[in-house]
Amino acid sequence: MRKAFITGINGQDGSTLARLLLNKGYEVHGIVRRNSIPEHQELRIDDLTNEIKTYYGDLEHSSAISRLLREIQPDEIYHLAAQSHVRISFEIPLYTANTNAMGTLNMLEAYRLECPQARFYQASSSEMFGTGIDADSCQRETTTMLPTSPYGCAKLFAYHIVRNYRKAYKLFASNGILFNHESALRGSNFVTGKVVKGAVMIKLGMLSHLEMGNMDSHRDWGHSRDYVRAMHMILNHSEPDEFVVATGVTRSVRDMCDFVFSQLGLNYQDYIRINPKFFRPEELPFLKGDATKIRTVLGWQPEISFEEMMIEMIEYWMNKLKKS
Repeated sequence: MRKAFITGINGQDGSTLARLLLNKGYEVHGIVRRNSIPEHQELRIDDLTNEIKTYYGDLEHSSAISRLLREIQPDEIYHLAAQSHVRISFEIPLYTANTNAMGTLNMLEAYRLECPQARFYQASSSEMFGTGIDADSCQRETTTMLPTSPYGCAKLFAYHIVRNYRKAYKLFASNGILFNHESALRGSNFVTGKVVKGAVMIKLGMLSHLEMGNMDSHRDWGHSRDYVRAMHMILNHSEPDEFVVATGVTRSVRDMCDFVFSQLGLNYQDYIRINPKFFRPEELPFLKGDATKIRTVLGWQPEISFEEMMIEMIEYWMNKLKKS
């Protein structure tokens, strides 16, 4: 039985990945960062209590990470934990840098010293590209990276330090450069979750309007289940490498709002209010990934459409809010 260790196992991707690995027969371990509301911190993995092993941990506490890796001796490490909200990274840049950049370095050091035979996956981000874009309006593994947020800058450090450790210490350490991906497990402070939850609340008469920021940001949205499949494929490739994971289709926040509200029989223009506080100090206008490499080399392709994903999220929030 192969053993996997997941940081951020209680997040959208961590919990989805845990289910995938359990279905493949893995023994799954993961760390959860403690907070003061215990009934929320493991909500996404409550149903897996008897199938996975979780531990309290923090990326800044390198000695605790080292101890866990020494005891578990995992075959695969999936480093997904991060301060994951881009706009909030402008409000807490130091924390974001410590968690996303130095936290990754702590993980790599523990990995190098305690279980160097394992394989290491780093959750890199399309936000690293920032305003870097190729002539065909796509971003791929060779595109210049010009991040536009503390989050993107910290992730870029993590991306390069993974490459450095791979070459310097001959480790199997790979980067998955994932574009935006969502699911019903997405937190409602992220734009897709916010829009879907808000629209459903409006439909149910629980909310009068929804405050938004930049409606003309364009993103390449896929489904978390497709993207954690890519993570597993990347880590089980014959050699460590970098791969962009994306659908190759971009939509604006406005397009997404239009689709979600129309599914509920509503016109989004009647309910959206623009609030400047939701704009970033430096906006990232456009992301569109070219996943040719992972499609060609590993045979990955997305299976869940944007429309199916959004309908799944609408149904989730409709069922949840009707019960509340």
